[in-house]
Parts: sequence; structure tokens; C-alpha cells
Amino acid sequence: MSFLVLIDDFGHANKKERWRQIKLGWAKAAASSTGLFGHATMVIVLLWVLLGFLDPSWQEVSPTLAPMAREQCVRGQACDPRHKRDAGGRGGVYEHLGGAPRRRKLYCATKYHLQIHPNGRIDGSLEENSPFSILEITAVDVGVVAIKGLFSGRYLAMNKKGRLYASDVFKPECEFVERIHELGYNTYASRHYRTAPPSPRSNRRRASAERLWYVSINGKGRPRRGFKTRRTEKASLFLPRVLANKDHEMVHLFHTSHLYREKVLKAIGQAERRRQKHSTSG
Repeated sequence: MSFLVLIDDFGHANKKERWRQIKLGWAKAAASSTGLFGHATMVIVLLWVLLGFLDPSWQEVSPTLAPMAREQCVRGQACDPRHKRDAGGRGGVYEHLGGAPRRRKLYCATKYHLQIHPNGRIDGSLEENSPFSILEITAVDVGVVAIKGLFSGRYLAMNKKGRLYASDVFKPECEFVERIHELGYNTYASRHYRTAPPSPRSNRRRASAERLWYVSINGKGRPRRGFKTRRTEKASLFLPRVLANKDHEMVHLFHTSHLYREKVLKAIGQAERRRQKHSTSG
């Protein structure tokens, strides 16, 4: 009995050939005479069987992982732990993929917060608590995000001329490639529009790679056209900031108070009319 227990502890062999060899060795040991020669024969057979178990080809699960593997098999999962992939792994960078949107403010290196207005305008604000700078960043693919203004309900978009605007519906122009760069700054480049390198027949020197069109806010708080930006420029570097307590209060009131929402929208309309009046008079 102790012999069988020892065999079970050394790997839970499950191949018919192994068991056939074990039974054969047991029969030979039992047929031998008792005494010192019999014990020596038993030890030799035991060592021969145990040395055979050292072959890793049959033992796919270590003894410490065997109970876990058997439990996974019962649940219908893969029995071989080597086939399981770490859920964190390389995809940890995009852990928000498929989850809830990240509420952030995009603070440009030019000291402006990116704003998305209800009228479709995109600009930057120096105010710390501007409601239109509160954004929802949602992953639509690996490394690709959609940026939506929480108060405006519009999506950041870039058209084929490289101009930024706010779209009332989500579409391909609203997809941006998000990349993390030095000092924690992010860049956001259009997924669908970019400058292709010149053809080999062109007289110009061929570029080493195609040029991406980046979201950017210049030193005056105005967006630049995508094809005029570079990822190393300050205007295209954004620092995602978590919301402050006052920002959370505004979000809560906007979703729960109808009067507050009307007040905000009314102030938006008044500011927009003043801006248009100033631009026409100038």
C-alpha cells in the first residue's frame, strides 16, 4: 500500500503504458523470494519506476498545481496552466478597454485645457473648473480612444482637412490613437487621416515614415490643423488629469439637478452670442 501511495505522490501517472510497467515490476517483485534478496529486488524496481517518472514528457502539471488543474477541468476550463494567459500581462496598458469611460481633463503643455463646446467648437481654456473641459475617454480598440465632452455631449473629431470639431454622433473621424510619451504626456493622433510619404518617383526626398495628424492647442488656446503638428511639439502634448472635488460636484449636479443643467446651458448660449457679436463687430 505504501508503494502505491508513493507512486501517487510522484506525479499521478495516467498513461496505460506506465501502469503496465508498474504492474509488471510489482509482479516480478512478488514472485521473488522473501528476505534480503527480495527486499533488494523491490528497491531496484522502485528506483527504476521512479527514475522513469523523471521524464517531463508525461508530467504536464506539477504536483503542487495538480489540485488546481483538476478543479479547472471540472469547471470546463483548460487543464494545462501553461495555456492560461495572464489577465494583466501586456494588455495592462489598456486595462480600461471595454470598461467604463475615464473621466479626465486633457491639460496641454501650452497650459490650456482642451474644451468641447455644444456648438461644435474646439478650443483651450485657462480656467481650472470649466465644465466643457471635463471629458470622457473611452477605448474603442487597442490603443484607440474616443473623446467625448461630458457637458456638451459631443465627440472630438478631425476632418480630412485636419481641422478639429465637435461631432454630435460617433463616427470614424472621432477615433484617435492614444500614445504615452515622456513625462507622462499623451498624444492623440487621427486614426484615419495622415500624410503619406511621397512616392519613389517624386523628386523630393522620400520620408522615412508617414506623418500622423495630432490633436493640438497652440499658445493662444486655438486648435492647430493636424498636418501642421508634430508629436514632439508642446501643442500636441496632453497630460490627463483626474477630476478635482469641484469638478465632481459639477458632474453630480449636471446629472441630478434640472435647474443646474438649464443654468449651464443658458450661460453657454449667452457666452456664444457674445463671442459671435464680438467677432462680427471686429
